[in-house]
Amino acid sequence: MPAVPPPPVEGRESSVLSADRRTRLLLEAPIASTLLRLAVPNILVLAAQASAGLIETYFIGRLGTNALAGVALVFPVVMLMQMLSGGAMGGGISSAIARALGAGRRGDANSLVLHAVAIGVLFSLFFTVTGLIGGRYLYAAMGGVGASLDAAMKYSNWVFAGAALIWLFNSLASVIRGTGNMALPATVTCVGTVMLVPMSPTLIFGLGPIPALGIAGGAIALLLYYLFGCIALTAYLCSGKSLLRPSLKNMEFRGEFFRDILRVGLVAAISTIAINLAISIATALVGEFGPAAIAGYGTGARLEYLLVPLVFGLGGPMVAMVGTCMGAGRTERALRITWIGAALAFAMTETIGLCAAAFPNVWLSLYSHDPTMLASGAHYLRTVGPVYGFFGLGLSVYFASQGAGRLLWPVIGSTTRLALAALGGWLAIRWGTGLGGVFLAQALALVVYGLINATAIAGGAWFGPVGWPRSTSSLVRRLEGL
Repeated sequence: MPAVPPPPVEGRESSVLSADRRTRLLLEAPIASTLLRLAVPNILVLAAQASAGLIETYFIGRLGTNALAGVALVFPVVMLMQMLSGGAMGGGISSAIARALGAGRRGDANSLVLHAVAIGVLFSLFFTVTGLIGGRYLYAAMGGVGASLDAAMKYSNWVFAGAALIWLFNSLASVIRGTGNMALPATVTCVGTVMLVPMSPTLIFGLGPIPALGIAGGAIALLLYYLFGCIALTAYLCSGKSLLRPSLKNMEFRGEFFRDILRVGLVAAISTIAINLAISIATALVGEFGPAAIAGYGTGARLEYLLVPLVFGLGGPMVAMVGTCMGAGRTERALRITWIGAALAFAMTETIGLCAAAFPNVWLSLYSHDPTMLASGAHYLRTVGPVYGFFGLGLSVYFASQGAGRLLWPVIGSTTRLALAALGGWLAIRWGTGLGGVFLAQALALVVYGLINATAIAGGAWFGPVGWPRSTSSLVRRLEGL
């Protein structure tokens, strides 16, 4: 039997009444409409952010299969960095700020901003050093050889040299989302993406006095996009329009603020790493079948990666809403927010997956027309696409758990997915079932991931030992109250 959620803490009602209007909306406004209203600009921002990578891939694909395979080798590592900075550690930042504002601790929320920036800079240094020193060994282990490995290194070296821009951008955006403001990051990212459309091909193929930089030009264009975003977000936080007022005056770093972010961010990082390792290992397994197969799987898996920012479009508001409600002691409302968001995420990702399975070449042919590439990519989408909804379900519950500061079961779900994907793919090759067996293992792993995350929260994981919902009628009554 799950433990009963704790009642609201006395003394918090006054802090709720005195909270900022945006904070009161997170605590009191109708859930579904508020979640959708906040999610729309957030989905736009993250779809635009994902589009930034897709735009450069589109143009890089015009350089040939080896260039596309090189980007496919680097892409899981770049996505790991983006998901850690924007999703895992970014979620820890948003959660800490939302909980502080929900509890009426405005001064602590201001101090958390500079702590968030410091964390982002330190993590970016790790990625820069690791990417520049260990990149070639990693991409070779994933199946990169010859021209595809050389292309991977050109792209990788530029991206990881500018890792600080990616971490800083996502840290600042997470700070602003933690206040419930989803529109500003959306605006900045959409404007940046519009700038990227002409900038990427110009740097890749050259124009007038600008030399053709090839695959490196795509990476440089992406870094310029993040540089613009950092400047815009910093200007907003320093203006009088921001809810938060961070200041370097009398500023001192405090361990409790680092712990408040890291206790959520580091645990969430385990889940993020597991998701990316699953795709990286699958890339290595597909590498047994040659560069064209890697390009096909990598291009197909980009659609799975695209689901992450789309679900985060809902997940960002869920972190803010759940975190604010948990900080104010509104635990029942936090759970209702979770299930509404999970249902929306499942519907959205399952629809995309079914469309991709039915018409795989509509997506794949955007990047290449190589027959082997198209065949392997279509095989992946037809096998894994129909279960994308479970990925959306598990990921949305993961974001809600970030807001609640309770991440044990989402981590268990992610590591279980990793184990099933890796072991199942290895067995598929060992038993001679080919690409079909590798992709089937990925599909099974996604289903298990979603079910573990959802059933654990339904069983009371946020409030004590996990058990079964007390009765079907009790669950129905809760859903009726949404």
